[in-house]
Amino acid sequence: MKLVLEAKEIKQILAVSSGKGGVGKSTVSANLAVALSREGYKTGILDVDVYGPSIPLLFGCEAMRPAMEGDMIVPVHKFGVELMSIGFFLLPGQPAIWRGAMATNAVKQLFTEVAWGALDYLIIDMPPGTGDVALTLAQNIPLTGAIIVTTPQDVALHDVRKTAAMFQHDDINIPILGVVENMSWFAPQELPENKYYIFGKDGGKNLAAELGVPLLAQIPLIQSVAESGDKGTPAATYGEQPIAQSFMQLADKVIETIEILKYKPN
Repeated sequence: MKLVLEAKEIKQILAVSSGKGGVGKSTVSANLAVALSREGYKTGILDVDVYGPSIPLLFGCEAMRPAMEGDMIVPVHKFGVELMSIGFFLLPGQPAIWRGAMATNAVKQLFTEVAWGALDYLIIDMPPGTGDVALTLAQNIPLTGAIIVTTPQDVALHDVRKTAAMFQHDDINIPILGVVENMSWFAPQELPENKYYIFGKDGGKNLAAELGVPLLAQIPLIQSVAESGDKGTPAATYGEQPIAQSFMQLADKVIETIEILKYKPN
């Protein structure tokens, strides 16, 4: 049975998922949300990576706390995006020492007790893997589709196939919108045209073909992406810089894929 969201005006809910940590899932989530906002869409992002929430850091708002409006939680607003994260309710450095049931109940509250308002897109930064929280969300939230993030490495691809299989399972059956290959190559800042495939080449592209879904983007590993995360300023805010345009193109591809999905026969 699907949860009845308190925010009934949310048009599209997208799960951004990965098979393992460290592949840049949260970075992709944050920059996709900012890119969609830059395109003129009302966008929110929900960080449900319970044991490693990154969105407050990536948006430079770790010290902020959501306000209350009656019995509803008001999201933090930054860079044109409505933000909510488990991390806002933890002290700096405090771990979430929660068993599965506690974690899943906390995540459900962030859907039913947050005043999201009217949104075109809600991006869900999922926890890595196929544990309790990920499975509960996939089974109980009316997701439009899932976006799979991986690096080209074989070890990442091995794990991400399991995540894809979860969404494709008969009891879940969530469409996979496509694959984002992150850290596709290393490009030195002084020689941006040079490409070094330090994690292998085209692993995400091959995975997309294997799953029969689009390759949504290949995002290079460049210094400015890491720096933007540390500074709390997503790279998608960097105007016309090439890395910002990579995330804008990702947003366009996601929008296009959803439109195609709408008219695809069941």
